Amino acid sequence: MSKYIVKRIIYFIPVLFGIVFLVYSIMYLAPGDPARMILGDKVPQAQVDALREEMGLNKPFLVQFFTYLTNILHGDFGTSYQLGMPVTDIILKIRFPITLIMAVSSMLLAVIFSIPIGTLSAVKQYTVIDSITVVFALLLTSIPVFWLGLMLILLFSLKLGWFPSSGFDGVKSFVLPAITLALVNSAQIIRMTRSSMLEVLRQDFVRTARAKGASETRVIFKHALKNAIIPVLTVIGINFGIVLGGSAIAETVFGIPGMGIQMVTSIRQKDIPVVMGAVLFVAFTFSVVNLLIDILYTLFDPRIRTD
Repeated sequence: MSKYIVKRIIYFIPVLFGIVFLVYSIMYLAPGDPARMILGDKVPQAQVDALREEMGLNKPFLVQFFTYLTNILHGDFGTSYQLGMPVTDIILKIRFPITLIMAVSSMLLAVIFSIPIGTLSAVKQYTVIDSITVVFALLLTSIPVFWLGLMLILLFSLKLGWFPSSGFDGVKSFVLPAITLALVNSAQIIRMTRSSMLEVLRQDFVRTARAKGASETRVIFKHALKNAIIPVLTVIGINFGIVLGGSAIAETVFGIPGMGIQMVTSIRQKDIPVVMGAVLFVAFTFSVVNLLIDILYTLFDPRIRTD
């Protein structure tokens, strides 16, 4: 097991390096001058050039990149061009925890909601329950995040007054965003659980378990679901990364000051240190989640440990 985990961790190093290089290159080539954005349009060009030299922006691309890479290896993610604060303070103390809580809570809701429904749909194939589940999953797949969020605000905030419509003020502020993202991500998990269960339920070992007199509950949850869960875990890991990195829409709809809004704002302002720091933290968290998913693979299928 330890060798398996170490091998997966080693795989993350070139992936993270590639992400850093790609995003840094995109930000470098993007139009706009960070020094000009900081000082404004009315400042003489001489002052802009002086600031560029002070910030090291007049150096060649590779020099800037390897300087940044050296700094982050020493734990220095730089200072925001616009806010004047250390990037680690902006991300770790302000933005990232909010987005992480929203992502984790939404995925937990999605898993708790989706796997039982997908399993029931597979067991009750070609029944009314199965048809309703399939239509419901297709409907959730088709609904945009912003529209679903607005409808939940209209119902639970404006009509019923149960939850705040926007802003960040305690646990209640996370309820509607978490439900919105959970419903959107539930569709794919339901469909994957259903299709994987249908495939496993046709296997010989399931018929053998039933022939030996095992109860239907034991057959479904002990034998079938355990063997059908691997593809579902893959979908859960991918969806978590999508929620973590693409939360800007939900945060905008609900007015939550998370990582997504900060990344969009920083990209517009070409605040390279903040963009790079945000991408790195998201990529690292996504890598850790994928490592946990890989470990779960080995728990459900011991054969993977020998790969």
